[in-house]
Amino acid sequence: VQLQASGGGLVQAGGSLRFSCVASGIILSANSIRWHCQAPGKQREWVAAMTSGGNTNYADSVKGRFLISRDNAKNTVYLKMNSLKPEDTAVYYCYTNLRGKELWGQGTQVTVSS
Repeated sequence: VQLQASGGGLVQAGGSLRFSCVASGIILSANSIRWHCQAPGKQREWVAAMTSGGNTNYADSVKGRFLISRDNAKNTVYLKMNSLKPEDTAVYYCYTNLRGKELWGQGTQVTVSS
C-alpha cells in the first residue's frame, strides 16, 4: 500500500504545475485524500482535500489558485497549482488515512522563483 507523488519542479512566479499522486493497494475514491506542504523551517500544513464523495476544500492561502481532482480510472489524485507565488515554495505530500493508519506519499519539491 503506497502513494506515489510526482510533478514537482522549478517554475517562475505566476506559472503553473500539476502534481499527481498515484495509489497502489488502495482505492482512492473510497478514501478522503489531502495534499500538504512543508516549507523550509516550517511545519507541514494542509493545502487541499477531497472526500470520497468528491467534495473539496482548500486552505485560504491557495483558494482560487489550486484545484484538487481525481481520476478514478487511474486511481490518481491531482493538485493543479496556478498563479504560483514564491511563498508556495515547499515540499508537497499527498496523504490519506486508512482506518487510523496514516499514509504519506513521498514529498515532491516545488520551487517558485520571483
